[in-house]
Amino acid sequence: MSFDITKDKSKKVHFIGIGGISMSGLAEILLEAGYRVSGSDMKASSTTDTLSNMGAEVFIGHDEKNIGDADLVVYTAAVSSDNPELLGAKKLDIPAMDRAEFLGDLMKGYKYNVAVAGTHGKTTTTSMLSHIVLKANLDPTILVGGQLDVIHGNVRTGKSQYLITEACEYKASFLKFIPHVGIITNIDADHLDFYKDIEDIQNTFMKFSALIPVNGYLVCCAEDEWMDKVMAAAKCTIITYGIDKGDFTAKNIEFNEKGCASFTAYFRGDKFLDVRLNVPGRHNVLNALASIGAAFALDVSKDCIFEGLEEFGGTHRRFELKGTKGGVTVIDDYAHHPTEIRATLSAARNYPHKRIFCVFQPHTFSRTLSLFEEFSNAFEGVDDLILADIYAAREKDTGVVSSAMLAEKITEKGLKCQNLHSFDEIVSYLEANLKDGDVLFTVGAGDVYRIGEKYLEK
Repeated sequence: MSFDITKDKSKKVHFIGIGGISMSGLAEILLEAGYRVSGSDMKASSTTDTLSNMGAEVFIGHDEKNIGDADLVVYTAAVSSDNPELLGAKKLDIPAMDRAEFLGDLMKGYKYNVAVAGTHGKTTTTSMLSHIVLKANLDPTILVGGQLDVIHGNVRTGKSQYLITEACEYKASFLKFIPHVGIITNIDADHLDFYKDIEDIQNTFMKFSALIPVNGYLVCCAEDEWMDKVMAAAKCTIITYGIDKGDFTAKNIEFNEKGCASFTAYFRGDKFLDVRLNVPGRHNVLNALASIGAAFALDVSKDCIFEGLEEFGGTHRRFELKGTKGGVTVIDDYAHHPTEIRATLSAARNYPHKRIFCVFQPHTFSRTLSLFEEFSNAFEGVDDLILADIYAAREKDTGVVSSAMLAEKITEKGLKCQNLHSFDEIVSYLEANLKDGDVLFTVGAGDVYRIGEKYLEK
C-alpha cells in the first residue's frame, strides 16, 4: 500500500508501539494532518497521554481488537512476528508496513527530504540542522530521535516542502527512504545482531547514498575511513567535511570553561563562517560541520547558520545537565557504543570537575558481547566506574555476557570498576562517595537516567 500524506485523509492508521519516540512522531504528523489515528503500547506514558489529548485512540496492551476499523497498520522493527495485532491485521487482510516503509511513503509528500544517517551523532546533527532551518523560516516538518526544546518535543509539523528526519541503519531501514539531501556522519561497527561485519554495514550505506537523486546532495565526513566507497556509489553532488579534510573544515578551535567549542569554518580553503557552539566536545565540531554542509546544500544564509548553531543547547539525553546537589553536577548522556562513550568522556574531561564518576548501563546483550573488548577500553579518565546490569531491550539473557564480566575486564586494565545490580544500590553508593566538585555521568540508551534523577531527589 502506498501512502500519500496529501490524499486519503478519511483513512485510519493504527500504530503498534505508538508510545515510542519514532512512532509517536509519525502519529502526531497524521493527527495534525487530519487523519484518524489509533495505537497501542505496553504502558501508559506522558507521550501516550499527549497523543490521546490530540485525538488518538490509545490502548494499553496489545490485542487484536485494538485494530478496530483501521485501514493501515504500522509497526516498528522491534515488534515480533507473533504480535496479536500484527497477526490480526493479516487475518483481516488489513495492509501492514513497518515504520521505515511508512516514513518513506510519507516523504513522497515533500520535495526536500533531508535524511540524517550515521552510526553516531544522528540526533544531535538533526537537531542542529533543525535549528538552522527554523531560523531560516523554511517551516520544516521535523522528526528527531530525542526531545528538542525548540520544537517542544520530538516532532514538528510544518506546511512547507521541507522534511528533516533521522535515518536509522538498523535492519537497513533507511533504504526505504527517498532523501534529497543525505547526511552520513560516520560508519562504525554496530547492530552486529543484524549485520555480518563492518563491510556489510559499509555496503548498506553505499546503497543509501545511491538512493539520492542526481540533483540531490550527499553530505559526509571525509575523515571517516569507510566513506570512500560510499561516496563512489553516489550519483549526486557530494559535499564533504572534517576537522582537517573536506570541503568544509574547522580551524582555530578553542574550548570554553564548559568544554564548548568556537571555531572558524572554511569552505574549500576560504573562510566561510565563525561558529560558537553551546554543546561540549570535539565531536560536536564535526556534527556542526555536517549541519553546515547540509544547510549550504539547502541554500541557507550564513547568518541563519550562525544563529541556529549558537542557539542550539543540546537535546535531552545528550550531555544533558540534570541538576546539582551538594556541589555535585549530574549529567546524562545517551551514549551506548564505545565510540560514543569515548566522545562523551572526552568532552567530560574539559568540563570543570574534581573527579569523574560514571554509571554505565550496557544496552543489549548482543552489542555488549560483539564489542566487549572495545567497551573495556572506552572509559579512560573515569575515576570511579559503576556498571548497571545490561538493559535487555528486545533480547533475552542467555548468560553468555554480563556487566559483571565487563567490570572484571575493565578492572584488569587498571580502572576502578564494579557491577552493582539495583538502581537503589547504585544510588546508595553514590550518596556515600560523591563529594563537592565531582561530576556524575549516567550513560546508556536504556533507563540509566533514572539513577541520576534518584540521586538528585534524595
